[in-house]
Amino acid sequence: MSSVYQQFKQLHQGPGLFVLPNIWNAKSALVLQQEKFPAIGTSSAAVASSLGYEDGEAMPFEDYLFVVRRILAAVQIPLTVDMEMGYGKTDAAIYANIKKLAELGVAGINIEDSTIEATGRTLKDANVFAQTISFIKSQLATDQLELFINIRCDTYILNVANKQQETVQRLKLYETTGADGIFLPCISEEKDIAAAVRSTKLPINVMGIPGLPGLDSLNKLGVKRVSLGPFLYNKVYDSIAPLMQAVTAGKQFTPLF
Repeated sequence: MSSVYQQFKQLHQGPGLFVLPNIWNAKSALVLQQEKFPAIGTSSAAVASSLGYEDGEAMPFEDYLFVVRRILAAVQIPLTVDMEMGYGKTDAAIYANIKKLAELGVAGINIEDSTIEATGRTLKDANVFAQTISFIKSQLATDQLELFINIRCDTYILNVANKQQETVQRLKLYETTGADGIFLPCISEEKDIAAAVRSTKLPINVMGIPGLPGLDSLNKLGVKRVSLGPFLYNKVYDSIAPLMQAVTAGKQFTPLF
């Protein structure tokens, strides 16, 4: 078992949860390593925005790889990469991208069970998606590579009908694929979080959003990982315009210092 994979996996197996900050470049990764966070993850939306692209795989994967390489060169803590839908149209193409990340030394990935079509984002067929995950895990084993596969289940982010029931059914299926964890962005109600935790042996990851219970409550509910999505990036960049407006309005540079 590779040390970076083992280190990252063990973070999900301790008695409490951990906070996984989402970064977008080497500098943001270094800052959070210096703050003693045990691991970091990219936000695809933040990385794409920092390079001038829209989220949703508009960013070329080669551009993404460049950013990942720079982050890995800068830090020693485990890095997990938000892979969106996999940046490929077939299981083989998706795995080829994932293999590149594993060979670079990435500890894990997120991969979504939804897809973007002309009519918007929709859930993939759960059984078809489960077969994709099983294929990825099988190929990793064949290539003697280890990677923490965190499935992003999009039932709550899409606010589908009967989302608690749909989520539980999907999580039970996804547990059979060899996946290592489950990410449920936009889940916030304690009863829904508790139902998700009860439904699977896989560690549950949630995202910090308005209305999400605090860390102590999430810990009691059995959540193992909390990530921040693009919100840290957004907060940093939202401060730029007010700062420059203060400089020009006050005709001095004091606001910067």
